[in-house]
Parts: sequence; C-alpha cells; structure tokens
Amino acid sequence: MTGITSSDGEKRLVLMSGRAHPELAEDVANALGVELLPTTAYDFANGEIYVRFSESVRGTDAFVLQSHTAPINQWIMEQLLMVDALKRASAKTITVVLPFYGYSRQDKKHRGREPISARLIADLFKTAGADRLMSVDLHAAQTQGFFDGPVDHLWAMPLLVDYVRTRVDLSNVAVVSPDAGRIRVAEQWAAKLGGCPLAFIHKTRDITAPNRSVANRVVGEVEGRTCILTDDLIDTGGTIAEAVRVLRAAGAKDVIVAATHGVLSHPAGQRLQECGAREIVVTDTLPISEDRHFEKLTVLSIAPLLARAIREVFDDGSVTSLFDGAS
Repeated sequence: MTGITSSDGEKRLVLMSGRAHPELAEDVANALGVELLPTTAYDFANGEIYVRFSESVRGTDAFVLQSHTAPINQWIMEQLLMVDALKRASAKTITVVLPFYGYSRQDKKHRGREPISARLIADLFKTAGADRLMSVDLHAAQTQGFFDGPVDHLWAMPLLVDYVRTRVDLSNVAVVSPDAGRIRVAEQWAAKLGGCPLAFIHKTRDITAPNRSVANRVVGEVEGRTCILTDDLIDTGGTIAEAVRVLRAAGAKDVIVAATHGVLSHPAGQRLQECGAREIVVTDTLPISEDRHFEKLTVLSIAPLLARAIREVFDDGSVTSLFDGAS
C-alpha cells in the first residue's frame, strides 16, 4: 500500500496530486519518502474532469496537493473533485495543500457589488469535504479565517532569507516593501538580516483595472545600498519593475527581488529581465515553464518545507515550530 504508516500502526498518510504541478508533487513525495497515490485523471470532450484513486483510501490521512496555476479554474475544480472522491471513499481526514491559493488577491471588497472570491474558495473546499487547508504565504494572513477549520499558513521567508543572505553584504543592505501594506513582512525580513534599514514604495493602484499600479517614490534611506525588494507574488511584473526603477532613481546601489510565488504572466519575463534588478528570486510553488525562464531568474524549491509541514500534521506535531513560533 502507498503511504506512510505511523509507528503505532494506527494511522496511514497518503499523498496525491492533481495535474497542475506534477514536478512539485514528486519532489514533496521524495522529501517525505513516499510514493504518490496512483491517480487517474482526464478531461472529457466537453471539458468536464474525471478523477479516481487506484488504491483504497479508507481510514487514511489524505493530503491532496494542487497548486492553482493557469488555467486556474480547471485546477481548482480538479482538486475539489479529488476532495469529494476522498470523502466518498471514507478517508479519515482530508488536508488540501495549496502551495498557491487561487483567488487570494480578492480577499475583500474594494467597491460595491464585488465578490470576496478568496472566501468562496475556502467555502468550496469545506463543502467538498476538506478538514484542513495548508498554503504558503497567503496574500493576506486574515484569509486563514475564511476556512471553518484548521489552516496551516506556511512561510517561505526562511528559505528566501537564507538564500539572499549569501548574495549580499549585510552591512550595506536595506529591505524594501513594494507598498505600505506589506511593511510588517519587510520588518520581519529586516530583523532576520540583522536589523538593517527599512523602506517602502509609495504606490497608487487603479482598482478598476487589473495589474495596474504606479510607484511614486521611496520612503526611507536607500542611497548607496543593496535593496532587497520583497513581495508575496509577481504576476505581470509591472509593480516590481516600477519599484526597481524608483529605487534606482533614489540612488540604490543594487536591487535583488525576492518573492514567494512566481506567477509570471506575460510580459513579466521581459519586464523583469530589463528592469535593472540584479536577480529575481522566487520559489516553485507554481510551475514555471521553460518559455517563462529568463537569465536573472532563480527558482528555489519549496518541497522540503511542504514535506516537513505535512509530516508535522500527520504526527500531531507543531507546524508553528517550523517558523520559530510565528505563522
């Protein structure tokens, strides 16, 4: 039987994956020391999705991994169907692992008659039969409250900080938030880098149009310093490219961009390659196809973090302990 059995023989962990990001699923399985549960999944001619597990999952602790990449609606639906199949096959617990939580940017109403889409996604998974959610760097931490059950909010920050630390002179760096809303995260970065100076970009956004914002000026001292520009995700790259331009205009010596989720929708690659940053660092919470890679891009593996968190949940351990008591 596929999976891990607990030392007392009372529990069995099984890991299964949808088709959105099979490379990440294999890496997580290898880090856990298990094989992915054999799964059949295909599309009917009209676009409907079929899924079936090839082994019994009765009484198991099931972890369903799917990262919500493009075409995002298809992969969310596939994961919902996998959860429903597990529920109907009598899995004991079902944990939905969302390295990237789809629709997470729509977590509040900016104007009347808008949906709160991040809440709807949580409700859909709960209705399908999920007992628990696990995700990495939610767009807003408050999204944890949308799901009626435990939510493990994992941080990629330790992974990113450890890498960036090897790429800079810590005596001459500044951490920069791309907007006022992420200053708290930038403060945590600054603390982990030894208490370096902090700055943020004053930005205005057009809420009536997607992927459109204007970086106006830098608030904080960046002249002559290597700036670490941090964000949770990079989509079309417009916000980050503008922020790098503003930092350079303010006298920054160098800029390294560090973000968790590399959505990298067109024309992100060209914008980021030409924006003036020395390096763009992301994790592989989302698949990045060869045609979206570019010279300055570095991709770090998130699989060891996901595997450790999954193991802590299975062993009734502490996920929070992975992040020094913060999550």
